[in-house]
Amino acid sequence: MHKIDIDLIEMTLDVMKYVIGRVSEIEHPIGKPKKYEELKALVGDTITPKGVGGEYAFDLWKEHLSKANVPVDHPRNLAFVPASPTRAAIMFDLITSASSIHGAYWMEGAGGIFCENEAMKWIVSLTGLPEGAFGVFTSGGTAANLSGIVTAREYWRRDDTFKGEKGLIITSIGAHSSIKAMAKVADVDILLVDSEEKLSAGALQKAIDGLTDQQRKRLFAVVATGGTTNAGIIDDLSGIADVCESHKLWMHVDAAYGGGALAADSVRHLFNGIERADSITIDPHKWMFSPYDCGAIIYKNPELAKEAHSQEGSYLEIFKDEGAHGFNPTDYQIQLTRRVRGLPLWFSLATHGTDRYKEAVERGIELAQIAGKLIEERSYVELVREPSLSCVLYRRIGWKPEDYTHWTYKNHGKGFALVTPTKWKTKTGFETVSRFCFINPDTTQKDIELILDSMV
Repeated sequence: MHKIDIDLIEMTLDVMKYVIGRVSEIEHPIGKPKKYEELKALVGDTITPKGVGGEYAFDLWKEHLSKANVPVDHPRNLAFVPASPTRAAIMFDLITSASSIHGAYWMEGAGGIFCENEAMKWIVSLTGLPEGAFGVFTSGGTAANLSGIVTAREYWRRDDTFKGEKGLIITSIGAHSSIKAMAKVADVDILLVDSEEKLSAGALQKAIDGLTDQQRKRLFAVVATGGTTNAGIIDDLSGIADVCESHKLWMHVDAAYGGGALAADSVRHLFNGIERADSITIDPHKWMFSPYDCGAIIYKNPELAKEAHSQEGSYLEIFKDEGAHGFNPTDYQIQLTRRVRGLPLWFSLATHGTDRYKEAVERGIELAQIAGKLIEERSYVELVREPSLSCVLYRRIGWKPEDYTHWTYKNHGKGFALVTPTKWKTKTGFETVSRFCFINPDTTQKDIELILDSMV
């Protein structure tokens, strides 16, 4: 399996030809999933005692399996939080894999980690955090949020008073689902402020005032959101920072989606206060045009993260020896083994420069505003709320929840677009509405018009 022969050379050429085609194509199908039974009938058994051969397996991928996926970078894929990795980043993802770098310790991955850290410096500079702040790349927002909250919890438990206590954090119902997921893993409780709109300092203080003495003792952190996934809403970060400082609480900002907008001069002021956070999550694989999977956790005081996450073992001592001095990413987040997932971002930034990144992010914000105007021009749709960042919530007047679902599947089935419904909290409950999220700068006004016209 590990020898070089003519079959391997030919397969390498086939793979590169496929990659060149994918990277250079102007248009590609939006794709749609198939049931397991359908795929099994198409490809049969692929894992066998003798193998089916690389050429045959690759043909199965090209002809059948690759078409059963929805590319996140399609310009009319406006569902969830899509992605749009640059072609430079996609190409360098190949280099990242081919280089076989273990990115946990400087001793093994110095060159790759150096590149990651150059990209991280730029991201940290966008936050305005004080000198000394730094971060590491993770697999995504869930791992980043978990790393941040575990750091906060361990810092809180420095005080022996809290060593036996189960921690409590406060966030809003607008927070991303990963906050609940990571809280389960960290074994901390969550108090949700019942508002999907901007979490204000007043609402946070009211929630704290409503705690019992025991709950107040267990409260150690607040998770604010820098751009909610559902609607692009940015919490009152300055006000929340005031409350956290007055109560000596750790302030974590989940800006996994919205953090990319820190690069956009038009909306940067909306994030004022983020520079006072103790930790921040940003996902470069969302709005910084990096391939999956690439998240980031940033700390005001990285040494606190090192105390919480640094792993010990006789087999690891050499990595911390004098001869191996350097930045060890594993010391600052939950993973030991890791790929240098920040490398594609570094190459893309080095290739295009940060100004081009700013322009691409601004385009997403501009597209949301364009969509808002197009919705206002049409009598059969209306905005649920003003567009925020690159998110637009709107309703088709007269539609029921099942109408949105049917419309989604109809457009997706035709290979036209993927726009999915969501729910928005109202005074009486939750309303099903439609939602755009613009990441890809190649999305056009015409794309938006055609999607809206399909709702007639």
